[in-house]
Amino acid sequence: MDQGFFLLFATVSVITALTVVLARNPVHSALALMACFLQISAIFVLLGAPLLAVIQVFVYVGAIMVLFLFVIMMIDVREAVLQRFMPGGNLPALVLVVLLGVEMLVLVLSSARFSVTEPIARPSGDEIRQLSTTLFADYLLPFETASVILLAALVGAIMLARKEPG
Repeated sequence: MDQGFFLLFATVSVITALTVVLARNPVHSALALMACFLQISAIFVLLGAPLLAVIQVFVYVGAIMVLFLFVIMMIDVREAVLQRFMPGGNLPALVLVVLLGVEMLVLVLSSARFSVTEPIARPSGDEIRQLSTTLFADYLLPFETASVILLAALVGAIMLARKEPG
């Protein structure tokens, strides 16, 4: 059952990662990146690391993607959609991505380190509890400082992106 969910989440994450690269609209690309981050978060849940899954959602989906979307909003999206990033089309990039994916799959399957027959070692609750205590007790000030800096960047992006009246 876990292997089926893992294959589902991994397949969807690879598809959304390809969509990030191949999408012509930058907003669609950013939304596909957000979906890829959510799939990786689901894989963390399958691995028995819910704290990492929550951190993945908060930091990447919540904060980084908001900043990406504000940068996309600041550029002229209509002009960016009309421009092509690669003048030769997407076929060479797609062939390169498929070849690299096949090479990675062959390397992973031939490696003795990634054996399918061995069970996955699940972290104990003590390790996760210790990590969360360290993050939110010992490093609370840097954590909150990062959130204030992201909030300031958000307000700055709004101020730069708004049109002046008149």
